[in-house]
Amino acid sequence: MSAPATAPPNEAALPFERRGRGGALLLLHGFTGGAGSMAGVARAFEDDFETIAPDLPGHGRSAAQPPALVTGFDDTVARLVATLEAAGHRRAHWLGYSMGARLALAVAVRHPVRVASLVLLAGRAGIEDPLERAARREADEALAGRIESIGIEAFVDEWLAQPLFATLARLGPAVLAAERQARLGNDAHGLAASLRALGPGAQPPLFDALADLRVPVLLVAGALDARFVAIARELARRLPNAELSVIAEAGHAAHLEQPAAFRRVVVDFLRRAAGPSHPVPMHPVQETAK
Repeated sequence: MSAPATAPPNEAALPFERRGRGGALLLLHGFTGGAGSMAGVARAFEDDFETIAPDLPGHGRSAAQPPALVTGFDDTVARLVATLEAAGHRRAHWLGYSMGARLALAVAVRHPVRVASLVLLAGRAGIEDPLERAARREADEALAGRIESIGIEAFVDEWLAQPLFATLARLGPAVLAAERQARLGNDAHGLAASLRALGPGAQPPLFDALADLRVPVLLVAGALDARFVAIARELARRLPNAELSVIAEAGHAAHLEQPAAFRRVVVDFLRRAAGPSHPVPMHPVQETAK
């Protein structure tokens, strides 16, 4: 059963939902998502872990907090650690999707003792080139203004119409309607504040810290998401304890498009990472299509 914690004991903690029993598995959603958008992933792992899915700043129940509380990327990283503690854990496995993957990686860099392992789906370490980062920050600011101008419904329709999500159409109109409806539960001003504080342009780049990150990392990308497959390969090259899984017949949201294949590769990884000898010997950096 899902049990939302609407009033975490630590004021810095984010609202979260939990399922299952066992060691902690933090689930971090992507932009325009929410704790509920990770419910399918939570159900897939609740027999082995206690899953903890927060509403990230500006999303879901966190949007009820003033937008000023979406104060910055590193502040959100600290709030995620506070959320882990509010759930009664000091260490966890972390699984993040897109924006959530960027935040999970930052938690591992800033607070490595809090991280047993990382699963990063369609994630990145920020934007390395300063000029490109500044241009993205300007683009994100413009998009934040548009969200506030046109409202949540029109923005969600524009967001889901991006080529990035084109492969979701293969799941059928019912799934697309459900995805749209879930995103409409967000608030335009909350999403805009989140984009300004947590977007790729606002994120401090993490590249210089990757070589020193010793936790086991599973990088996952959908084979049809060519851009993020390339990003994952580059991250795998830089991380000393990483393996790469490319999910066949999936795009950016591989956990939605191929849930069984996604579960297989992640369960295999987490069982090894949660084994009695930690850190565990990892497979060499490899690509798998499952």
